[in-house]
Amino acid sequence: MLRILIVLLALTAPAFGEEVVAGLSQNRVAITANFDGSEILVFGAVKRDAPAPVTGEMHVIVTVSGPSKPVTVRRKEHRYGIWMNTDSVVVDAAPSFYSIATSAPLADILLDTEDLRHRISIPRAIRLVGAPDDISDAASFTEALIRIKTKKDLYQLKPETVIMDEETLFKTQIALPANLTEGAYITRIFLTRNGQVVDAYETTIAVQKVGLERWLYNLAHEKPLIYGILSLVIAIAAGWGASAVFRYLRP
Repeated sequence: MLRILIVLLALTAPAFGEEVVAGLSQNRVAITANFDGSEILVFGAVKRDAPAPVTGEMHVIVTVSGPSKPVTVRRKEHRYGIWMNTDSVVVDAAPSFYSIATSAPLADILLDTEDLRHRISIPRAIRLVGAPDDISDAASFTEALIRIKTKKDLYQLKPETVIMDEETLFKTQIALPANLTEGAYITRIFLTRNGQVVDAYETTIAVQKVGLERWLYNLAHEKPLIYGILSLVIAIAAGWGASAVFRYLRP
């Protein structure tokens, strides 16, 4: 009986001795006045204490998640000849940016139970705890949020973009769009075999405004009155300057 239990445990246990060793081309992104996006190279290797198992192919999943915050999703309906907001649902936490790169289609390399445990896929990364009692299709609001974020390139699913070499070396590139939210971007790398996560690695990319962008951001949030007056002065000066130029150029 004991021998049978040992065999069953050996068959169901994930592969041991496989570990992610990874790095990033940069761990800090500076948002300046002319920032138009950035690309992060994620690379690494699989460290093993023993030869790789002969059963099950090794795969890699890379996720980059921006700061999460509550988001209100509203539904519009055509009533009385106009489009108007009707129902709304507050999503408790949704990443401002979320990108997934995989070495194969996600459904082929990750079990649903593992996805639920690690919150890897885009729907799992969004947390919707509850909805109003009169909303019977709360899931459709999450789907709408994903659709909107995807159109803005803020949610990305890129299967088969992680390049693997002999189940040891891997690399991929994550494209960060220009409309990034400032904060810590959590980067996770998962090794999977037979749909199970055998190891995970986590690091952080700091995304911050710098220079004039940082000064204006701090001024707007810490001293809004001064920021408003300064904006008004600049607008008046720009209008006066444009008017003077046109008067000078007019024959």
